[in-house]
Amino acid sequence: MTYRRTIFKENQSYHVFNRSINNEDIFINKREIIRFLSLINFYRFKTNISFSEYSVLNIDRKKSFEKPNNIYQSLVEIYSFSLMPNHYHFLIKQLIPNGISKFISNIQNGFAKYYNIKNKRYGSLFCAMFKAVIIRTDEQFFHVSRYIHLNPVITGLVKISELECYYLTSFSSYMNNFSYPFLTKKIINDHFKNVSNYKKFVNDHEDYLQKLSELVLSPF
Repeated sequence: MTYRRTIFKENQSYHVFNRSINNEDIFINKREIIRFLSLINFYRFKTNISFSEYSVLNIDRKKSFEKPNNIYQSLVEIYSFSLMPNHYHFLIKQLIPNGISKFISNIQNGFAKYYNIKNKRYGSLFCAMFKAVIIRTDEQFFHVSRYIHLNPVITGLVKISELECYYLTSFSSYMNNFSYPFLTKKIINDHFKNVSNYKKFVNDHEDYLQKLSELVLSPF
């Protein structure tokens, strides 16, 4: 049996990532991408119903999930994300015990059920254990955010000039081109003087390459 070496702590941030089994491309269809983003938004809260049950609620009941309260407690805060064809990345903080594990389990299981039914597929969709790297310093936090946002550029999916309008990372939200209700932007926004400064930081490839080793990324 494989055991996780990372012990998640409350109010601690982590770089969390996982890939599909056999590197299958799963985030390429727009409807499936929208479904995954919807699952992220829903399952960041501790709930007693499934996403399928939530989907058939009336508008007023759905609105009760938009803000944390005594019933729907937040499991995590999400600062950055990117969806690649066969994997995902999050820069995320655990808010309550087991929050990250519960969040990841819910979005992966919820998406796998949807994906398998839609594609007449059976079995697991994601690798059994997602990877997690603890964020130990503020400097590491910001460089991990950059690493996550640059993933589509480094892998050749988009050009650097297109990144700020690319909706499969949270960078587009920091550039005020898309809005994701599950994203917490205050830490990054407060650290950089303005949007242009954060854009310059992300676009600085030379500094990015120098700092890459500090991310302590575990290989897939």
